[in-house]
Amino acid sequence: MKNTLISGVIFLAIFCCFTTPTKPSIYVIGDSISIQYGPYLKDALSSFADYDRIRDNGQALQDLDNPVGANGGDSERVLTIIKKLKDSIGFKPNYIMVNCGLHDIKYDVKTEKHQVSINKYGQNLKELVNITYKMKVKMIWVNSTPVVDSIHNKNQAFLRFSKDIEAYNEVANIIMVKNKVPIIDLNTFTKPYIPSAYIDHVHFIKPIRQRQADFIAGSLSQIMKLTK
Repeated sequence: MKNTLISGVIFLAIFCCFTTPTKPSIYVIGDSISIQYGPYLKDALSSFADYDRIRDNGQALQDLDNPVGANGGDSERVLTIIKKLKDSIGFKPNYIMVNCGLHDIKYDVKTEKHQVSINKYGQNLKELVNITYKMKVKMIWVNSTPVVDSIHNKNQAFLRFSKDIEAYNEVANIIMVKNKVPIIDLNTFTKPYIPSAYIDHVHFIKPIRQRQADFIAGSLSQIMKLTK
């Protein structure tokens, strides 16, 4: 009887080891907005998903307007990052959450051009979707947060306009809907907190970062339930 009981306990322990469900993994590639809400998002996801993102040793935080390291920057840079990750041995998250747009819409007064044209932006996003599809990784899109022209363009070396954020977000929305990529509408969520939410020309105070993270985590929870 005693040996039978011990055998049963051992079997149960082995069974549990092999049947403990693993949490899905999500990898984030995004601009400085995602860097700032990132720690809060990691905590909010801890009970149901493993969080990771492109990393550095703090370089990105030194100048959030000039993307290096962990800052995904514009769609050209994000595309380059994903192409490198695609060929990385062992890189196989369940989900890749992508956000780019704020750097794409930067407007140079001298050249009268955006950093990335809206047509090129659309092409880049289509390529991002195709790459993640070939990787057999589920892509999730986060749209770009609002810009207030009078606040942003007061003391900046480059300009951003609200009309461009809306236009680029709409291009992204059309592409993601067509390709059945889930969209997290961070723009609409953040709008009610504007302009008091800003800590500078485009970034947010800590309480707003926390709320953004909670909103994204809730959205991801629903998306993961629907895409199992």
